[in-house]
Amino acid sequence: MTTLLIATRNAHKVGEIRAILGDRFQFLTLNDFPAAPKVVEDDDTFAGNATKKALELAKWLSNSSLATCHSSLMVLADDSGLEVDALNGAPGVHSARFAALDKTENSHDADNNAKLLRLLKDVPLEKRNGRFRCVIALAEINPQSAIRNPQLFDGACEGRIQYTASGGGGFGYDPLFVPDGFTETFAELGEDVKNQLSHRAQALEKLKLFLTTK
Repeated sequence: MTTLLIATRNAHKVGEIRAILGDRFQFLTLNDFPAAPKVVEDDDTFAGNATKKALELAKWLSNSSLATCHSSLMVLADDSGLEVDALNGAPGVHSARFAALDKTENSHDADNNAKLLRLLKDVPLEKRNGRFRCVIALAEINPQSAIRNPQLFDGACEGRIQYTASGGGGFGYDPLFVPDGFTETFAELGEDVKNQLSHRAQALEKLKLFLTTK
């Protein structure tokens, strides 16, 4: 069985990934590795941040005992965020720390949502278009602990930002984002629907197809 280290401590994100990829993997997360290095996501693209995170964690993991006792070991890292057209693509790669003064630390979802609504308060509904975008990097460690260049998989989900938050599900900007073709936010639609059409779901489906044809 392939061991897949998901490079996050976000339980919601891990749940989405496991639900889509299924049970063919042994899943580990950064919660299983308290000593794992913290990767600074300072690139200005989702692809750059995902690649950096996957490579640095794979290099660290290749020197651990885990690498010597697993014949198939991979690191999955993603970077994702919300792009709003009226804000010239912001918050973009800064989505998780949009409201934070210290740009190396994530801010609370409620603070990020409040800032987004404040910046869009005078923008009419027809101009509140945006999208969730995700890029996944998959780094494979072979039995000799060599690391192959990461494979990249992307996805995007178009929608609009509503005026107030609604729904108790999801995380991040989900209570504000209404995907095209729907009248409810991701936070209202539920995980089953979200896992069919979200940006991360699209990227994971491409990853899943890649893994099944290896």
